Amino acid sequence: MERKAKLAELSLRALLCALGALAAALVGTDSETRTFFSFQKKASFTDMEAMVFLVAASAAAAGYSLLQAAARCCCLAARPSPRAPRLARWCVFACDQALAYVLLAAVAAALQASVVAKRGLPELQWMPVCDLYGAFCRRAGGGIACAVAAGLAAVGVSFLSAFNLFRLYGGGGATTATAW
Repeated sequence: MERKAKLAELSLRALLCALGALAAALVGTDSETRTFFSFQKKASFTDMEAMVFLVAASAAAAGYSLLQAAARCCCLAARPSPRAPRLARWCVFACDQALAYVLLAAVAAALQASVVAKRGLPELQWMPVCDLYGAFCRRAGGGIACAVAAGLAAVGVSFLSAFNLFRLYGGGGATTATAW
């Protein structure tokens, strides 16, 4: 059971690393230039702070997941691995939780910004930007989709991290129906 949990955690971390890097690359390199009469206007991910936050969070998630996946590979390679101290598992758990929350917050902010870019905001007389910058919006949409998948992978990693930590505290005894 423990080996399967470690393998699942390693797989999710590798998936999170790949999706986070892909999301950061797609959104971070996204730009489109349009010419209006004689003016050139360039749309870039830096025009929206939510996209900048998404690129930073996705890149941080990819880097952290790569480091943790390397550490998990070392743990899998050493067959009779001694149990890690509880403090180290608490640190990994806290970092995984923080990563999941930050990544999901970045995805939520980017999704909200993309809805405004797609539909506009008639109450404030903001026109839909995606009507003018179609390629920019399609590429940003692909990056956001990868970031959503990375956020779900981060939640899965967080669940496994919690499982690995809190099973250290479980008693092996039987529980009764009235016990809390």
